[in-house]
Amino acid sequence: MLRSKKHLLPLVVLVIFATLLAACGGNSNTGAQNDGGATTSEPTAAATPTAAPAEEAGTPADASETVTFKAANGDIEVPRNPQRIVDGTAFYTGFFLALGVTPVGVQEGVLNSPYLKDKLAGAQSLGNDPTPENVLALNPDLIVLFSGTEGIEQLEKIAPVVTINYGSKNYKEQLLEFGKLTNKEAEAQAWIQQWEAEINELKPKVQEAVGDKTVSILNPYEKGLYVFGHNYGRGGEIIYSELGMKAPEEAQKKVIDSGTGWAAISMETLPQYAGDIIFTSPWSGDTADPKVVYENAVWLGLPAVKAGNVFQLDPTADTFNDPVTMQAQLQFIADSLLSAK
Repeated sequence: MLRSKKHLLPLVVLVIFATLLAACGGNSNTGAQNDGGATTSEPTAAATPTAAPAEEAGTPADASETVTFKAANGDIEVPRNPQRIVDGTAFYTGFFLALGVTPVGVQEGVLNSPYLKDKLAGAQSLGNDPTPENVLALNPDLIVLFSGTEGIEQLEKIAPVVTINYGSKNYKEQLLEFGKLTNKEAEAQAWIQQWEAEINELKPKVQEAVGDKTVSILNPYEKGLYVFGHNYGRGGEIIYSELGMKAPEEAQKKVIDSGTGWAAISMETLPQYAGDIIFTSPWSGDTADPKVVYENAVWLGLPAVKAGNVFQLDPTADTFNDPVTMQAQLQFIADSLLSAK
């Protein structure tokens, strides 16, 4: 999960910002002044409109209304229909896109995804850090971050900040919460219904073809390999949670049953985690040469490798587990499983 470095507003930006606030009067939104700590409460949106100022020409009637959204950082007053969302999460950008909402600012890595970039026309890059300077320039009415992101207290001076605990909800639950946040609950429900219909059509075909074969998701990195499970992207939600594929016993215990979703393993223990079918890609988090793993005798000796049952994921895109990415992954994963020998 990406973390933002702490940045302080330069004095000149503070002065300009204070001047703008004074000139604009009541047009600023003030987020709840919580410490950003995570809670275990279920985020829900309660419709509690506040008084709206006089409308400007061309402004939707409810553009200035707010509702209380229960986020990880507390009860936050947010626009009922946010128009300029800055998304500093990267991993959750595709949730907004699935609802027909294009953030005005996103992290650079999202713009590199072949699944997401074409849907982000007009979105500005925040680089790798949503700093007060680049966020302020986008004039947002809502900012979305992960819990624990540094510098939240500075961003709260610009617009309401909603924080999310990464992975605290499965992707369907998270989509519904984003639907509440953006007043797009009907769109969220529609996506889930369509998705479940596709899964229900594919699942029996895939299960019949794969039978008792086990499936692994493995990524080489500089110190060995990562093995992934049902809730950490890379197709895991589709492979295990939706299509019901079996993981090798050791991976099931350490990665899935534990709820962590991932584990670091060594080359020596690789055979215990390698399934009859393997999905893999180089790790995008470091510069290690994946050939250290892919050309290793242990890897080459795996039954899945010998049988040609190894399928390459895209390291620039398949890390994500948002609805848009998963929709793009689904057919590739199903076709791969159906073609396994």
